[in-house]
Amino acid sequence: MPEAAFTQGGFGAWILDPKRRGALLVTPALAILFVMNIFPLLWSFGLSFFNYKASSQRIPKFRGLDNYADVLTDDKVWERFQTTAIIVGSSVVMQLVVGFLLALLLAKTFPLRRIILMLILTPMMLSFVSVGVFFKLFYEPTFGVVSYVMNIFTAEPFVTLATPYGAIAGIVIADAWMWSPFVMLLVLAGLVSVPKYLYEAAEIDRASRWRTFRTITFPYIKSLLLLAVLFRTIETFKLFDIVYIITEGGPGSSTETIAVFLYRTAFQFFKTSQSSALAYIVLFIVIVLTNLYLYAVNRRVAEAEVE
Repeated sequence: MPEAAFTQGGFGAWILDPKRRGALLVTPALAILFVMNIFPLLWSFGLSFFNYKASSQRIPKFRGLDNYADVLTDDKVWERFQTTAIIVGSSVVMQLVVGFLLALLLAKTFPLRRIILMLILTPMMLSFVSVGVFFKLFYEPTFGVVSYVMNIFTAEPFVTLATPYGAIAGIVIADAWMWSPFVMLLVLAGLVSVPKYLYEAAEIDRASRWRTFRTITFPYIKSLLLLAVLFRTIETFKLFDIVYIITEGGPGSSTETIAVFLYRTAFQFFKTSQSSALAYIVLFIVIVLTNLYLYAVNRRVAEAEVE
């Protein structure tokens, strides 16, 4: 069909209109986004107000906010939140400390620096499943490295994951081992951006190392540290794979995070409505954490403008 004849029609002229061409190019992506993301979110949000089970064929009954009330008054949910908070706090602090020390080490130029940097970044490139399986074998009481080393000092077999404290420590170490390089990259970017003449001026003034760090280095990496805290807190708050593979929430329920509890509520007990309500409570907590970070950043920017 010739283009002139095609443009004479209403639909053809509408397609070839340059003003609408951009909208047509974006439409497929928006359609996929709606089907894959927005519609499931709206559907699950609607289910949180009904009494519905995925394993049942009964017609859902409207319950209003009762599912949210049941979740917020459940002692098990608050215990899982407490466990999650312990794991998140311990893991994020360890990641910040290890990542910061690694960044200070790699900020200087030395032989084999690039090779060592690549080796340090390797854990971050692995999948959660591979890291979980690796550490599960690492903690194995019969042939694991930890048990083998501890058996040198103790006569009885050492089981790392046998106690709640040992299981939590095992999860924290696995998560910190995987994501400390991420913190290191952020801090390293800040350290590299510090002008060298500031250090030279501090050296001329005979400033101590602590004063140099406090007045020169730390202001350049403060915002990046806050960004690392935000990202790692949100991601660790949703930690599921490593916990489920290493301990499956045990011993007992001592390491059952809110993500593992949410999975079991939805796919093992088929309490679909309650799991949807719990999922949106978790989403609300993540939004609050993000807003707290943005508030801290905006406050820092306002203070800098005043100074």
